[in-house]
Amino acid sequence: MERIRKNIALKTIGCKLNFAETSTISRDFANRGFMVVDFGESADVYIINTCTVTANADKDCRKAVRQAVRKNPKAFIAMVGCFSQLKPEEANSIPGVSTVLGNDEKFNVFKHYQAFINNTNELEYHSHTDRLNDFHASHSASERTRTFLKVQDGCDYECTYCTIPLARGKSRSANIVNTMQQAQEIAKTNTKEIVLTGVNTGDFGRGTNESFFDLIKELDKLENIDRIRISSIEPNLLTGGMIDFIAESRLFVPHFHIPLQSGSNKVLKDMRRRYRRELYAERVEIIKAVMPDCCIGVDVIVGFPTETEKDFQQTYDFINSLDVSYLHVFSYSPRDNTKALLFENVVSHQQKVERSKILHKLSDEKRYTFYNRFIGERRKVLFESYFDNKIQGHTDNYIKVMVKGNAEMVNTIIPIKMIKIKNNGYMLGEHE
Repeated sequence: MERIRKNIALKTIGCKLNFAETSTISRDFANRGFMVVDFGESADVYIINTCTVTANADKDCRKAVRQAVRKNPKAFIAMVGCFSQLKPEEANSIPGVSTVLGNDEKFNVFKHYQAFINNTNELEYHSHTDRLNDFHASHSASERTRTFLKVQDGCDYECTYCTIPLARGKSRSANIVNTMQQAQEIAKTNTKEIVLTGVNTGDFGRGTNESFFDLIKELDKLENIDRIRISSIEPNLLTGGMIDFIAESRLFVPHFHIPLQSGSNKVLKDMRRRYRRELYAERVEIIKAVMPDCCIGVDVIVGFPTETEKDFQQTYDFINSLDVSYLHVFSYSPRDNTKALLFENVVSHQQKVERSKILHKLSDEKRYTFYNRFIGERRKVLFESYFDNKIQGHTDNYIKVMVKGNAEMVNTIIPIKMIKIKNNGYMLGEHE
């Protein structure tokens, strides 16, 4: 009798690092004969790779479980990752959850599925943060055009608002040889772009005689890859030498995403960030001196407990003075076991909402100004998706471009003339 093939659906909540790890777990099941289906479909197995960086992320985790239960209440539903690591009892209490796996154990989820079907599984497995020492190599594979390559995990920083060191443990990575082996495997596929990701990507090689700069110099030698992009890097870890190298490199694109979090030195100190705003401004100036066309993205948090109106105005004025291209704006969310809870809160919910709106508007203005520089120019676009006779992708410097086209253009790189900026954050283009 023919064996019925089982289905698995996976959901990633949170960062690009989670996305890379979800893909690795997905391949493990696919290699065992499972059919990967959309999370909105009925499946035998649901895996939710969780996040707990904000209260909204927590809500998304619970919502994903409810969605899975509605589709198949008898399914194996695994909550894995950061929410499960930090809040296992809370995860256990969600109706329908079959197992709760922390950040170390989540790569063994198939073993727990087998125990579930044999009625021998325990509900909760998570290591203490101090024992999160292994580095699990991961990369995504579900997108044709780009792959997220995990090069680092964990964090040794102790920012007062952040639970990631508690959820992921100490900073760690593979060595350059092993990381290059992963990259070379990716290069054997049709992928055009690799995105380097981690919790604190620039901290690669901590505790060894290797560094992130050493890694990017090796990665720049890769064959059969067109682009390499750094997902995010702390300003204090982005050196002038790295910037100069990337400006002249074969593969690295002119795009940096550099967390700022606040433009007030007082708030940066309260956050226990490892730089002052003067260093951040210096990094932006160095980048623009050698890569005038470079796109620079900025993370910023509004409503940190000690952020007064004056501090917020300093943040606004500081970002407005910088030659940056867009913002990712986050509202501060209180997290258990973080030192920020000890501060007296001076920011109301309504003030957070208002400040967030102001910075989102500033982001739109920065993006428009950046895009406007390139109208009439041609830049190479890696096309990523097709719909309704239109094709969409990104330039090397992260301008989102849409042109008339066909499905065969997906995963190709084509010079496109920039024509017009649209209000919803992309550039209309044309090709010959």
